[in-house]
Amino acid sequence: MPTDETPGDRPEAPRAMRRDVRRNLDALLAAAAEVFRAEGVDAPVRHITERAGVGVGTLYRHFPLRSDLIVAVFRNEVDALMAAAAPLSAAHPPVEALVRWLERLAGFVATKRGLSGALHSGDPAYEGLREYFESRFVPVIEGLMEAAAATGEIRAGLSPYDLLVTLANVVDPDDPAYTGRVIALLMDGLRYRAG
Repeated sequence: MPTDETPGDRPEAPRAMRRDVRRNLDALLAAAAEVFRAEGVDAPVRHITERAGVGVGTLYRHFPLRSDLIVAVFRNEVDALMAAAAPLSAAHPPVEALVRWLERLAGFVATKRGLSGALHSGDPAYEGLREYFESRFVPVIEGLMEAAAATGEIRAGLSPYDLLVTLANVVDPDDPAYTGRVIALLMDGLRYRAG
């Protein structure tokens, strides 16, 4: 049936990213995460491009501003950690899956040290990242906690938000053993009066 629309009026379907472009983008995000972890977010761009095996032009084509790259790295790592919950739940009993995911969360928080200054700089480019972090992680923790509570090994009805914020605030990036002890203490608290 003919319409009055001209070809320019119709919304275009998004094009799939070419494989080489996707590969370059993934390499840049991984390299930037490693460089930010080691050197901070002010590290020279060439350190990132050399590690990624791409040219500087490729980086700026994807991320015209440094803040664009920082936001993309943060979101990429949040999404990867969020996605890790399902395989952990499939491979381990509920309490162990919760502990292993909390350990990964602690590692994520510890390695964000290089991003901390930028994320708390007041730059409007970073607005919404805290909400992004919380909106992804609270439902994951809630699901892991509910599964563990269903076994009777931890108490039901505890706040996943409180657990997220507590762990995020006590992680010591320079002392993983301390962080491990804190996670064990938090789990003891979750087990108190369980069942």
